[in-house]
Amino acid sequence: MVTFEEKSEKAIPAEVCMISGCADSQTSADVSNVGQFRLPDPAGRAGGACTSALLKVLYADHRASGMDLSWVDVLRKMRVNLGDMGFDQIPQLTSSRMIDVKEDMQICPTTHTGTRRAVLIGINYEGQQGQLSGCHNDVKNIQEFLRNVHGFEDHNMTVLMDDRQHRSPTRDNILSAYKEVVFQSQPGDIVFCHYSGHGGRLEDDNGDEDDGYDETLIPVDFERSGQIRDDLLFKVLVHPMAAGVSVTCLMDCCHSGTVLDLPYRFVADGDHEAMERSPFVNNFYGLFSDAIAFGAAGAAISLMAGGASNGNGDDRDEDEDEEFDCCGCILDMLS
Repeated sequence: MVTFEEKSEKAIPAEVCMISGCADSQTSADVSNVGQFRLPDPAGRAGGACTSALLKVLYADHRASGMDLSWVDVLRKMRVNLGDMGFDQIPQLTSSRMIDVKEDMQICPTTHTGTRRAVLIGINYEGQQGQLSGCHNDVKNIQEFLRNVHGFEDHNMTVLMDDRQHRSPTRDNILSAYKEVVFQSQPGDIVFCHYSGHGGRLEDDNGDEDDGYDETLIPVDFERSGQIRDDLLFKVLVHPMAAGVSVTCLMDCCHSGTVLDLPYRFVADGDHEAMERSPFVNNFYGLFSDAIAFGAAGAAISLMAGGASNGNGDDRDEDEDEEFDCCGCILDMLS
């Protein structure tokens, strides 16, 4: 009989870990002064709470500072940092594999010696109501950390920001960037994905969510193009990534706890000591079947065709007129 672990590995061939700043039901925060976290601050502006808390652990004072820490150490130190700032967010780790969270956290495992790639997305929603101030700075801080500590090269880091200097983080551009890194990555490669912006929730449209909601990323053009559901992220980024690729994601947005729909979870709430199956695993097989129907070839074909296809000829969800739950500032955008 095929075990759940074997089915999970078939659904997600790559080794994928995701750090999120809060549970699906929680909202994230925008830190007004990253200096309180003692962070490198290239722009002198704000930074996101989750990104800042993580970098305080791993990159304090411009130096690698958390190289020998376990996953549980990193997440619990993040929670302490957040608590010191007055935030009650609970960081959590989700993964494609059941891992020992007491082992060292490794963004770049020594077993992987291939190309190091990154997709870094920061959306301030400039000129819109509900504008954020820290997301561009988050990207710059993460880019510096990856470059200086882990040897990522600039030409292998795709940056999307709404700053009129980089490719705009529209829905199509975000999906294209994820498809491109999937298409390029080979066994032995390392991928780091960072998203700093708004996150939301939409009513579940296929019955795979125990809480009745799909978690979403909110692109800069969400009013025109819609949000990006977790199901689509799984199909575009998670499922088609090649076996033998190591992927670490940092999602600094509201409602991000299970935004990649990974089957295992560790919550740094002080009560959990080990990773466990995520509560949504009862519906994981249905998501897996959908992903197989989508197929890795769909992502490659879409990339070569220039972008917006989900295997059925259309990536877009009809989200424009749907009500969704997210932090209050994004609701102001629609008012």
